[in-house]
Amino acid sequence: MEILWTLLALGLLAAILTRLVLRRGGGIRLSRPGAPDAADPAAYGFVRQEELDVRLPGPDQELLDVLAVVQGTQDWKPAQRLLAATPKEGERRWQRVQAFAGAASLELAGHPGVGGAWLRKWRSEAPKDAGAAQVHAEFLVQQAWRSSSVGRDDFRIILEEARTVCGEAALLAPGDPVPYIVELAVARGLAYPRAEFDQLWAKVLDRAPQHMGAHLAALHYHCEKWHGSRAQADEFATASAARASRGSLLPALPLFAVYEHMTDIVLVSDFYGTAVVSRAMDGALHAVHQARPEDPALPLVRHLLASFLVPAQRWAEAMEQFVALDGHVGAVPWTVSEDPAAQYTLCRALAVAGYEANGGNPATLGRL
Repeated sequence: MEILWTLLALGLLAAILTRLVLRRGGGIRLSRPGAPDAADPAAYGFVRQEELDVRLPGPDQELLDVLAVVQGTQDWKPAQRLLAATPKEGERRWQRVQAFAGAASLELAGHPGVGGAWLRKWRSEAPKDAGAAQVHAEFLVQQAWRSSSVGRDDFRIILEEARTVCGEAALLAPGDPVPYIVELAVARGLAYPRAEFDQLWAKVLDRAPQHMGAHLAALHYHCEKWHGSRAQADEFATASAARASRGSLLPALPLFAVYEHMTDIVLVSDFYGTAVVSRAMDGALHAVHQARPEDPALPLVRHLLASFLVPAQRWAEAMEQFVALDGHVGAVPWTVSEDPAAQYTLCRALAVAGYEANGGNPATLGRL
């Protein structure tokens, strides 16, 4: 995807400069830093690149505070209390389970054999705690994907263990969808037969039919690079969007299906203006406008949507997304890069430049 972003940046810069030429009577005047007409992201109150938080897609200060305590003291109890107080029906619990598991996984990678000791103690000292089992299962999934480049045998062994722990977690909290959402990644890695996957998916839908995180996890299974095809992924995304309730983010799912089947180099002329992509972007915009502002999954949609709106040269709509989510970059598409903050900042700068080249400024942004 970094190749794609480089090409997009060059192409969009050329388009923006062309518009500036036309607007200024044929003469290009590149603004010096601080000039009144400079396309300066800071003028919009955007966070500097080095201050962007790459850990989360959106704000969750309570989680970050607890993580700091847990990692600083190696005491698992604050994590247990936070998950116990997080409703099982919503997106927030799933995101927090992922965050705790990711923190333990990164600790272990940085300090082999000793990192993430708080999770091991949590699991051993509270074997009947549903939160501990869920975090442990997700931790194993993340460890499996980290080991996938080392050897297929290790990958399968770890995923089989994760599958067992998912079962234990499900027994500890029968109505909680999270153990089954974790197992969706296991199903993808272990190549569950379609009938077995459908049974698993039915359990998710019984517990959380509008869960965006669950649908994103299931979409991966249907994609061409795993066990499905582009047509199957599109069908799954379209059907999910069609059964969305008011306020649901599921109408954005077709845009994620488009993203999952993009190559590094887009060969179709005006790809972002094609009917399929335009329709997917419009569906995502509709979902964003209908969603609850506090929906924890909303930043996930905004991040991907912004990355499509910029190359589509839909500047005002792109700026709307950046204003709403600026400060956090822990989401697709930025996280597939080695430097998520740099990729995000590049896209944001292109949005500002395009917005201003078409008559926008910080004052007009407030009226979007």
